[in-house]
Amino acid sequence: MANGGPVEHGYPHLETVRAAVTALYRRLSYDTIHQFTSSVVPADVAFCDTDDLHLGVQRVARELVRHFRLPEARMIVAFRAMEHAANVELTAGPEYFVELNDRFRSHRRDIGAALAHEIMHVYLHRVGLSFPGTRDNEILTDTATTYLGAGWLLLDAYREDAASSQKLGYLTPEEFGYVLAKRSLVFGEDPSVWFTSAQAYTAYARGLERARHDERQPPLTAAGWAGRRRYARDRRHAQDHPSVAARGGGYGPDSPYSFAPESRSPGALRVTFACPTCHQRIRVPVRGRVRARCALCRTVLECDT
Repeated sequence: MANGGPVEHGYPHLETVRAAVTALYRRLSYDTIHQFTSSVVPADVAFCDTDDLHLGVQRVARELVRHFRLPEARMIVAFRAMEHAANVELTAGPEYFVELNDRFRSHRRDIGAALAHEIMHVYLHRVGLSFPGTRDNEILTDTATTYLGAGWLLLDAYREDAASSQKLGYLTPEEFGYVLAKRSLVFGEDPSVWFTSAQAYTAYARGLERARHDERQPPLTAAGWAGRRRYARDRRHAQDHPSVAARGGGYGPDSPYSFAPESRSPGALRVTFACPTCHQRIRVPVRGRVRARCALCRTVLECDT
């Protein structure tokens, strides 16, 4: 939790975020993810200053438990002075103990955001999904919270001006916007209408631009002229230097694709690239116009290989 301190911006965790989206599809399946077509709506997690603190916290926690389709379990929520925004004890249940930072006693509008992250820890614990290391596991939790419909609360808790700042979660504001945009492109949902923070709206717009950029990378037909020209040059190089292609291309660490020889057809190539929806690696033959279907997220991709 950034509370008055500097807020990190940009996309420093982007590869881990993309790996988290892939892991969600692999562990939960396409059908389970598509049970979360609707996000938590503001009315269900609204918390005003006149509400009873503990009753209000219990109400919001129950709503988030219901949204994530967790078994009905009692969420025991307490407040204490701590460095982080919140903490949860992961036990077998049937009760879960959540601690919230004392500052939420007077910043009640952000309680839903803090609870969403902690309850997602419970969800991931139950489905047996985790990443090694605290940092990557927290990025996974933020990504899952967002992709499954409650992360807009975390982004909306981001506020920054010349005198103060606040941000919850491990992702940067732009990374939250990126995952929200990924969700929006899949489910046709516009979360920006729920933002109360102007800075959150800006971060979402930047994340949306980055997410759309993923859909315009060659060999996808939506790639722009410059990308198509670069792709044609790299394809020609791979065809002329099969030994380089056999080692994975050699087009730089940021290249969105790589070439390799087609084992069943001497002299032919296949290209490997990331699905713009779930980031699963897809391999298709290099033979012009090809329609590919991602086996993980079922996205149909129009390619010009």
